[in-house]
Amino acid sequence: MLLRAGERPVTEVAVELGMSQPRASKHLRVLREVGLVRVRGAGKQRLYGLDARGLRPIHEWTGGFERFWAESFDRLDTYVQDLKRTRQEE
Repeated sequence: MLLRAGERPVTEVAVELGMSQPRASKHLRVLREVGLVRVRGAGKQRLYGLDARGLRPIHEWTGGFERFWAESFDRLDTYVQDLKRTRQEE
């Protein structure tokens, strides 16, 4: 979530997450290795940014569930509205 707003140095990520810099570096390294984070050098700093391309397969996979839940909530809304009308008629 921190990287959605843009690139950040590891020290900033560590502070925001309340963890040590080495621990934050380790987490960022793992995210980089799986293709969710990119890194670039900027002077003495390494800036980490979100690489949303790695999220595409997850987004596509969850898309089916999104449709299922949207339809389920639509049916629930219809049921609740019918229930309200029935109670008002009583």
